[in-house]
Amino acid sequence: MTVVTETEARAVRRTPPPGRPRRRISRESAAAWILVLPFVLLFLAFTAGPVLGSLGMSFTDIKQRDLRTPFAVDGVGFGNYVKAFEDETFRKAAFNTAYFVVLGVPLTLVVALAAAVLLDRGVKRFQALFKVGYYLPVVTSIVAIAVIWRFVLAPDSGLLNTVLGWVGIDGPNWLASKTWAMPSLIAMAVWRNFGSAMIIFLAGLQGIPQSVEEAGQIDGAGSWQRFRYLILPLLRPTILFTSVTTGIGYLQFFEEPFVMTQGGPLNSTISVSMYTYNQFGFGNYGLATAMAYILFVVIAVITFIQFRLLREK
Repeated sequence: MTVVTETEARAVRRTPPPGRPRRRISRESAAAWILVLPFVLLFLAFTAGPVLGSLGMSFTDIKQRDLRTPFAVDGVGFGNYVKAFEDETFRKAAFNTAYFVVLGVPLTLVVALAAAVLLDRGVKRFQALFKVGYYLPVVTSIVAIAVIWRFVLAPDSGLLNTVLGWVGIDGPNWLASKTWAMPSLIAMAVWRNFGSAMIIFLAGLQGIPQSVEEAGQIDGAGSWQRFRYLILPLLRPTILFTSVTTGIGYLQFFEEPFVMTQGGPLNSTISVSMYTYNQFGFGNYGLATAMAYILFVVIAVITFIQFRLLREK
């Protein structure tokens, strides 16, 4: 004969009847799906649908004339991707984009980190004013920035050439030179974008405990040694975030050449995004979407490499 204790009897009485929790969970799930249904529908209609549709377009020969009969186009397999790599202008655009990223991203991060360190350690008064001043180009219209930089880089009466003339240097026509047009755009991009990375670096620096640097100072480490061996390792997550976001933005750079040089001179500043945009304008939709997905794959691969190299160890 099994003896049931008082504690077991209470547990049995408190146990809800079978099936009741299932009904409660199903009702909660139904309520949750009702709440997320508008987002799911919008996502499928305006994000997933166009993405899948454009991916399908990249394997067809669809052009502007085929918009009235989009299902009458012919499939070309990977023909558009092969055609993109065989296109000399696309290869030039890919080289320009790599040039822009390889120089622009490190420069932006170095300038941003230097500005963040100066604001965190050196500038105590009017710090908010400097933050606003450094961040202002980030939220300024590219058209206004183009007006400023065209004035600075003008060949005859530009501010930069005027200053160089004071020391006997005859400055070039920066935006019309195959040699100097891309460095000029990189300088403008660094000036325009380092403010956002600086704010993130500043938050990372202010999140490091003061005791860490004090311990290094007690051990006899100099300023550079403390920064190199204590501060930078602790900033690794911040460096990863800023390098990924800056790299993704620079791989898609479009506004700078579109507004300043229109891709010239002689395609020396045309980017992959700008060339893809031009192909859409020419009505070569299949080829343009293939170029866009090539850029997408490159962005994904480079982002993966950054995560592998800069992740916390």
